[in-house]
Amino acid sequence: MERRLAAVMVADMASYSRLMELDEDGIIARQKAHRRELIDPQVAACGGRVVKSTGDGMLAEFPSAQDAVRAAMAIQTAMLEREKGGDPDSRIAYRIGVNLGDIVFDDGDIFGDGVNIAARMEAIAKPGGVCVTDIVHQTVGDRIGGDFRNLGRQRVKNISRPIGVWQWTPDAPAETPPPEEALQQRVRYATSSDGVQIAWASVGKGVPVLKAPNWLNHIDYEWKSPCWGPMFAECARRFQFIRFDQRGNGLSDREVEEISLDAMQRDMEAVIEAAGLDRFALFGISQGGAYSIRYAVENPDRVTCMIIYGGYIRGRNRRPDPEQSQLYETLTNVIEQGWGSPNPVFRHFFTSNFMPDAPPEVGESFDELQRIATSPEMALRLWRMNAEVDATDLAPQVRVPTLILHCAGERVAPRDEALLAARLIPDATLVELPGSNHALLEGTPEFDQFFEEVSAFLAKHGG
Repeated sequence: MERRLAAVMVADMASYSRLMELDEDGIIARQKAHRRELIDPQVAACGGRVVKSTGDGMLAEFPSAQDAVRAAMAIQTAMLEREKGGDPDSRIAYRIGVNLGDIVFDDGDIFGDGVNIAARMEAIAKPGGVCVTDIVHQTVGDRIGGDFRNLGRQRVKNISRPIGVWQWTPDAPAETPPPEEALQQRVRYATSSDGVQIAWASVGKGVPVLKAPNWLNHIDYEWKSPCWGPMFAECARRFQFIRFDQRGNGLSDREVEEISLDAMQRDMEAVIEAAGLDRFALFGISQGGAYSIRYAVENPDRVTCMIIYGGYIRGRNRRPDPEQSQLYETLTNVIEQGWGSPNPVFRHFFTSNFMPDAPPEVGESFDELQRIATSPEMALRLWRMNAEVDATDLAPQVRVPTLILHCAGERVAPRDEALLAARLIPDATLVELPGSNHALLEGTPEFDQFFEEVSAFLAKHGG
């Protein structure tokens, strides 16, 4: 066996199983043509060697990081042209990951962490894009052109440490600089009762406000998202804002055995202890409203007040409206079939329910945040869990001041859910906001009104 420094490239076809089901013979023929006419010649032209092939991808090694990245970018650029005329639902798109590391060479094959990390970069990459580790990005610099987007630190399977990731795509939009408040953040870890590591962070000063988990988080990358970054920055300007990534996504442990409502409560307790919180306000978005209600009922001495935005206390499968169950089944199918698909129709259908009024670039950012936050399998487990949440019996037991804010045109959490929460929670205040988006977008009337109401509420009840 020989060990030496090398660059590793892993390529894999996105949505391979779905594409094969649509047109097995056609996909195999096109895959062979792409390999013969583009991929293998490009690898060789950049000094690389194909180590092994699979039905839907390949592993290659290169003498330098520049060679590997140059090959990857050339392949993805050419693939856009080669596949542009076909049906969008059956287009072949590759994900490519590149890493530079100490590699073990044995009998023509390569092994080691350097290879494993390259494979994890491939899994994170957007279809048609290239993801590289921070060490590759530093090594390559701007010597080969192309704008790489900083995806922040990512937790990847079987690697204990978070890894800095950068992404390039042929049609990459300009990166939005994170707000100044992002620089204050220091990610820490709390250990839940079953040993799962939960990533958390605190920014800002003043009244402590703990955000309960909601649909897919990434406490590092969220700062770069126009969906959440401006809102969280404004929170940090007005109070001490503590947030964490729920198990199964973001910088918390992703490969976990238990995904349950009880586990989410235990994770909240672990973060509260690690952050040294005594008395604090709870902030619940979406299903975070139900989590907050449960915690407030079980720990009345710790919670000063509660804020619920776009929240619900009944998951889709617990609501009496049959349309909600139908929508749940449809969106479940979208996650199963289209999570990470190169076909934008899948992503648009899901994202349009969360933010129907958002401009296209914001919708695309929201889609990318979800894809980066977790795997299709974990997204499905979390989605199914949230559909079963039900805090209707607990809501009448709440004994803390509660402010409920809800956009009138909400689709994720219908207006009826806000009305139900306001009726069940004793002395709750309901404020209806304009708009239809599930996330608060900067520059909208609902954004400004939300913070006016929250600031006044915390001034009165936060201490």
